[in-house]
Amino acid sequence: MLVAIALGTALQLAAWHRDGRATPLDRVENALLDLRFHLAGPQAAPDPVVIVGIDDAAIAEAGGFPVPRAALARLVRAIHDRNPRALGIDLLLLDPRQPEDDAALGAALAEARAVLAGAAVFPQGPEGVARSEGARLPAAERVLRPHDRFGTGTGFGLTNIAADHNGTPRHLPLLVADNGNLLPSLPLRLAAQASGAEPILRPDRITIGPAVSRLDLGLSIPFRFYGPRGTLRTISAAALLRGERTADLVGGRVVLVGTTAFGTGDTYATPYDPVLPGVEVLATGLAHLLSGDGLVRGEAQRRIDAAAALVLALGSALLLVLAPPAVAVGLIGLLALAWVAATVAAFSQGFWLATALPLAAMVPVIGFGLGGRLVLDRRDADAHARAERALRAFHPPRLAARLAADPGFLAEPLVQRAAILFLDLAGFTGVSERLGPLRTQSLLKGFHALVEARISRHGGLVVTFMGDGAMCVFGLADPSPDDARRALAAALDLVPAIRAWLAGEPAFGGRGDLRVGVHDGTVVVSRLGASDHQQITATGDSVNLASRLMEVGKGLGAALVVSDDLLAAAGPESVAAAGFEGRRTVSIRGREQKLTVAFRWCNRDAATTAANP
Repeated sequence: MLVAIALGTALQLAAWHRDGRATPLDRVENALLDLRFHLAGPQAAPDPVVIVGIDDAAIAEAGGFPVPRAALARLVRAIHDRNPRALGIDLLLLDPRQPEDDAALGAALAEARAVLAGAAVFPQGPEGVARSEGARLPAAERVLRPHDRFGTGTGFGLTNIAADHNGTPRHLPLLVADNGNLLPSLPLRLAAQASGAEPILRPDRITIGPAVSRLDLGLSIPFRFYGPRGTLRTISAAALLRGERTADLVGGRVVLVGTTAFGTGDTYATPYDPVLPGVEVLATGLAHLLSGDGLVRGEAQRRIDAAAALVLALGSALLLVLAPPAVAVGLIGLLALAWVAATVAAFSQGFWLATALPLAAMVPVIGFGLGGRLVLDRRDADAHARAERALRAFHPPRLAARLAADPGFLAEPLVQRAAILFLDLAGFTGVSERLGPLRTQSLLKGFHALVEARISRHGGLVVTFMGDGAMCVFGLADPSPDDARRALAAALDLVPAIRAWLAGEPAFGGRGDLRVGVHDGTVVVSRLGASDHQQITATGDSVNLASRLMEVGKGLGAALVVSDDLLAAAGPESVAAAGFEGRRTVSIRGREQKLTVAFRWCNRDAATTAANP
């Protein structure tokens, strides 16, 4: 089940990722990508690209914004006079103004073979996507082109970029579909002109002269920002018009003219700067095309992302199934950290691997896995509790608790001292014959409950019930010096309690009685039985002797018979409180030596007969 969840989640996320579908994971991925930018730090910008910025000083000298066309004409001529490799204008010249100024600007642009800016407007929904050259391209609803006064003899390129939900530029689309035509971006047209070579476009790369750039979905280049505002070489338009020495940096380089003044609105938030001018964003894409140093994220990287998602999800599932929960969670955390470290290391080499996708594939697996483990653990705990309750039902409660805490208890036999108590009902055979099996079982159930309660009250264990009899041990689980005293107290408690119970049971007709024998001595406490079916009990001569004391009681007509060994172990105070009615030295069946015992009578007639044999 967990493996199926891992496979399903990873494959679904991977399919969306390879298809470029927008998901909430993009927000997480973009935030983690910005973190990688900060970890890597700014880097040197390529030398061939220069920005001529229309900054606050240039606007002040020109007399306002937008800059008059005549001032732009002078700026274009000043740049052209310094022999740039190519010139791009990141200003939308969409409408006509003063004819003589527009004419001057048009002539200057044509002479400089400048590439002008255009912009595409996209519809919402699937209509904004077209398929061409085996790729899904953005499809324009309409295109804003330079006015005819400026477009004659010049080319134009689109300045559109692809930004995320926060407005941070992420990709530079190289081509836009427009009614069956493919329109290039301004950086692409400018790079081709600067290289003097036609771009060679393939689904996964574009080659412009010696530079090769890897492409992402939609024939786009992921931005790899060089640093904050001004990292790309920037010259003030005002300084250039004044002929300052910095203007000499234009020669032999690709020049992009655009607005860099604060307050013009053409800015973007990037990982290094919240107000990077739009012209510097385009210049970044232009630099990527000229040097091939853009981020590498394409089909191969997306396959690696999908494989990582599958491996991490399946690995998490297997760990949760095979390892203890705490160990599994720790190892899963190490897997996640290892992947994060791998994406950071890859980014430092210019590769964009998804951080969020594989981690997201792990989340449902961890959630269902831990939840399932909790359910299973709870089920196991319930089963264990039921088994323990069942164990307690077949063993004395204290012995069952000891076995639950220490399953190896008495794996090896133990020789110790213990007090043994046997009891038996007199005349029960005839009663059971009259009652039949079912009523006899019900009668015995009450008898056993009474015996269990009285023995447990005094700290003893009922090791086994034998029909109308029972064997009880004091000191089996944890021997103590007062085992004999407690056994004697239990016997003195049992006799009147069982007599009262017998008197209340019509089946005995008021004639029922009991025999109790108690002895203290050395026993062997062990597990008896086969390896798959065992019971814990006490064995040895002391156990046999305690059992034989019930026969002595029958011969004496006594309800309770205890050995001198038990009396010695119980202490004089306990013996005095017992109120024994006689002492005898008796023969024990199966033993050569006689035994001195103390006893209490069942009734006064029996006592008189025994006293005058």
